[in-house]
Amino acid sequence: MTDTILKVANVSKRFGGLQALSDVGITIEKGQVYGLIGPNGAGKTTFFNVITGLYTPDSGLFELGGAPYKPTAVHEVAIAGIARTFQNIRLFAEMTALENVMVGRHIRTHSGLFGAVFRSAGFKQEEAEIAKRAQELLDYVGIGKYAEYKARTLSYGDQRRLEIARALATDPKLIALDEPAAGMNATEKVVLRELIDRIRKDGRTILLIEHDVKLVMGLCDRVTVLDYGKQIAEGTPADVQRNEKVIEAYLGAGHTAH
Repeated sequence: MTDTILKVANVSKRFGGLQALSDVGITIEKGQVYGLIGPNGAGKTTFFNVITGLYTPDSGLFELGGAPYKPTAVHEVAIAGIARTFQNIRLFAEMTALENVMVGRHIRTHSGLFGAVFRSAGFKQEEAEIAKRAQELLDYVGIGKYAEYKARTLSYGDQRRLEIARALATDPKLIALDEPAAGMNATEKVVLRELIDRIRKDGRTILLIEHDVKLVMGLCDRVTVLDYGKQIAEGTPADVQRNEKVIEAYLGAGHTAH
């Protein structure tokens, strides 16, 4: 039984004349928080989107929990076991917080279209179980008291936590967080860090793409750094922070004429 949750190798992606990714790969072990960082335009969002099925790669090998998976569509990747959040919040604004999480849970349901149309006993029981689990997840991320509030009425930080609850509702092997701290104030970032740490301690595996380097270095077990679509460093936060290529990329040396 492998402890490797995600293994991605030799990923390349071109947009027209732009080579966005060149032979990039990562390996994430069970229970890790794995960080993906780099300067603007480094290719980290492209790589993240390829892993989660938003973009189709030109090449690459993809394994989840030791089994191959095809990153061809977000919903197929979610069924395979990767749940993601988005940098720009994508909630159902007019649905309640509870309903948003229930939507996430529905990819693991069994009653099907027939049961939903005719509201069979099995469907009703399953819906009740989904609602119960959704409430538990809202409590888990700290917004249980807002279950019946419409998503659009929640604060920015609470909307971020709602997205995480919805991702957790899919029972993922890997939860992929896209810039979860973007737009947050200092207090909200503290709450977010505590939540991510709790998710990890409860045995979940997390891929984190984030601009807040301090947050990444304080949370992650390992970090990959991209620059111009290429992997320039991989290792522990301490190793990466001492890496000369990383220092150069973040300081901008060599990227501008002198």
